[in-house]
Amino acid sequence: MTNDATPEFDGGHLAQLQEQLAGTAFQPSDDGYDAARMPWNLSFAGQFPALVVMAENVADISAAINFANEHDLGVALQATGHGVIELANGALLINTANMNGVTINPAENTAYIEAGAIWGDVLGPAQEAGLAPLLGSSPGVGAVGYTLGGGMGWLVRKYGLAADNVRSFDVVTAGGVQQRASATENSDLFWGLLGGRSTFAAVTGMEIDLFPVSMVYGGSLIYPAELARPILERYREWIKTTPEELSSSVALMNMPPLPFIPEMLRGKSVIMVRACDCSPLEEAKAHFQTWQEGPEPIANFLGPMPFSQVEMISQDPQDPMPGYVTGVWIDALDDEVLEALISHTYPTEGPPALIFSEVRHVGGAKGRVAPGSNAVCHRQESLILETLGLTPSPEIYEQVVGYTNQYLQALEPHLNGFYPNFIEGSEAQKVLNRAFSPEATARLQALKAEYDPQNRFRYGLEF
Repeated sequence: MTNDATPEFDGGHLAQLQEQLAGTAFQPSDDGYDAARMPWNLSFAGQFPALVVMAENVADISAAINFANEHDLGVALQATGHGVIELANGALLINTANMNGVTINPAENTAYIEAGAIWGDVLGPAQEAGLAPLLGSSPGVGAVGYTLGGGMGWLVRKYGLAADNVRSFDVVTAGGVQQRASATENSDLFWGLLGGRSTFAAVTGMEIDLFPVSMVYGGSLIYPAELARPILERYREWIKTTPEELSSSVALMNMPPLPFIPEMLRGKSVIMVRACDCSPLEEAKAHFQTWQEGPEPIANFLGPMPFSQVEMISQDPQDPMPGYVTGVWIDALDDEVLEALISHTYPTEGPPALIFSEVRHVGGAKGRVAPGSNAVCHRQESLILETLGLTPSPEIYEQVVGYTNQYLQALEPHLNGFYPNFIEGSEAQKVLNRAFSPEATARLQALKAEYDPQNRFRYGLEF
């Protein structure tokens, strides 16, 4: 865990920095500091940087990095505070949340997205043009950070990962220099940013591809936990024949008694089948025929929907909350895996843990990108398990981490690696060698040595 000592700054130096900024620099004693430093995941609320720069533009980011170089500070980057790896204690934290501009180019089917934009900022204007970005399950997640870690959403099987559909990044290097990275400019840096997250440079914006999706057939089917085994078995057979236009998941959940949960589900244990099909609507409806047979769900939310409402499929919480998440590639949904999913999400002894298990069926276009094309690894894997635990206190956080480790140990014979976007906190560093191949790791280490030899960006993944 990085733990830089908190330095003290000469007032003249801080005043000089502020004069260069369109945004604002906050010290711990300033009003506004707490709001500026706070990550979305409140399990990392103990993050106390020496200075927070609320950047308004690229020049602010350059000025902040130059200041960090002058004062030998580590630099942490934050748009929303999802996916924190290391607490930015003693660091200069650059918060890009105010840099949320989005420009849609319908003629080219592209969008230019500034560093702090969330997917909701992109989705609305893209849909007005009849286009869709490759966002994930929540429009509240930062678009750039999500993409740097790979990025798989409800269109992944048809169109691939977000990282595979980036045209260029604009960055500020550890030396404070503005550059562009693409397949033809600084292509080595471009390769590493696509999957290696933000450990090499500060991304200030990106140009991405958009796709002609405006209506989908999607939603969820909700069943009681008592039906988990037959629903999992049915899901296992169903995904053997679903087309690439259909991305889906099966989620085992112990619903917390919280206001954002629909009243009929609060405090209950359930299993959900979730899906999004971008086929023509009549074709898409036919792909769900198997779910019209068999047990009746508690609720059926499947049907046609505008892609602009895609968040209704997962209904992820939008407000900040404390939690612990991890994500692993698994080789199959055989009986041993099904048993582990059920027994660890719905323990028979004691009250249910506030644990969420979701297996996503991906593959498709993701697997057609040649290994080594960018830093994303595990190209041929098509099943990923995400586990999430609610962690309202540090003690419960440690309990959830321990419980999750036991859970993964039970699945160890079936684990094929970790997914960078679903690992966070100090646990992320421990599994880094299982998130990237040895070849990718060696190349990422070389990039780190070239682009950030002083390890200025030391609060992300450490290669």
